[in-house]
Amino acid sequence: MAFVLPAIGQQISKEELIFLTPEWKGERYADGRPKVSDQLLNRLKLVTHEEAWAVLRNENYKFQYDDGWQTINPDSVLVGRAVTATFMPGRPDIHRVIDEKGHTKDGRVKSQNSWPIDLLTKRDVYVVDQFGAHEDGPTIGDNLGNSIFAKTGNGIVYNGAIRDISGLREIGSFTSFFRSYHPSHHLNNPDGQLNTTLVAINHPTRIGKATVMPGDAVLGRDGGVIFIPPHLVEKVVKTSEIVRLRDMFGHLRLREQKYTPGQIDTKWSDEIEKDFSAWLNLHIDKLPVPKEQIQEFLKGRTW
Repeated sequence: MAFVLPAIGQQISKEELIFLTPEWKGERYADGRPKVSDQLLNRLKLVTHEEAWAVLRNENYKFQYDDGWQTINPDSVLVGRAVTATFMPGRPDIHRVIDEKGHTKDGRVKSQNSWPIDLLTKRDVYVVDQFGAHEDGPTIGDNLGNSIFAKTGNGIVYNGAIRDISGLREIGSFTSFFRSYHPSHHLNNPDGQLNTTLVAINHPTRIGKATVMPGDAVLGRDGGVIFIPPHLVEKVVKTSEIVRLRDMFGHLRLREQKYTPGQIDTKWSDEIEKDFSAWLNLHIDKLPVPKEQIQEFLKGRTW
C-alpha cells in the first residue's frame, strides 16, 4: 500500500507514525506513539550528554542534540517522551482551513496552540518548533505552563519565546528549555493579528540542529537537549551505567594511588579488569546501577 502524507495541520495517523518508527518493537500509545518504559526513563536521568551523544554518534544518528537554551530550573534534569508540534509564521488562508477542520471534523475546541497540549499524558515532554518567534510570539505562559505540568509532571522544550516567566518558575518542577523571554503574547486571529499557525501535531519536527520524532526520549540538562530514538534508549542507558561504574572504580583507585593516571586513561590491563569485576561483586548492592544490570554485565566477563 502506498504511503500518503497527510494534509497539513493534521495530527499524524497511527499508521503513519508506526511507518516512521519501524525499529521500535515495544509498547505504543493508542495513537501509535512509542512508549519507552518508565523504568528506562528513571535510569536515563543519570545519563550525561557525553554518554548519550557517543552512543547515538556510533549508531550514525548525528543530528539529535541541540544547545544554547535558556532554562527554568537549570540544575534539574528533564526526562520524558516527546509530543511534538510545529508552528509556522501565521498565514490567514491556511489558518482558517486548519481551524475549520479542527473544529468540525476533529472535534477540537479552543485555539490551535492548545490542541497539542490536550494530548499530553504523564511523563510527556511538549517539544515545540515555533521557529524562534520572539516578540508577539509566546504561546506559553503560566496558565498553559500549569496545565502542561498538571498533565505531564514535566516541562517543555520550546523553540521560541515564553512569557510569565516568574509564574512559570513558581511551578517548582517545571524544568524547561526555551529560546527567549518576552512579555508580549501570541495572537491567532486570521481576520486580525495572526502570529503563528499550527501545521503539524506529532509529526517529525526540527528543533535547532536536531530531528525529533514523537516518542523520542528527551534528555535535557546542562543547557542542552538530546532526543534519543526510542529503540536506542536501552543501549544509551546501559552504556552510561557501565561508564559510570568504570569511572567510580577508576577514580577510587586513583585516589588510593593503586594505579597511575596512564593506566586508567588507556585500555585497562587484564589485572585492572579483574580488579574491577571483583569490586563490582563486592559492592553490587550499594552501587547506583540496578543490581540486575551489573549481574548481566558480569555474566559476560571471563575473570
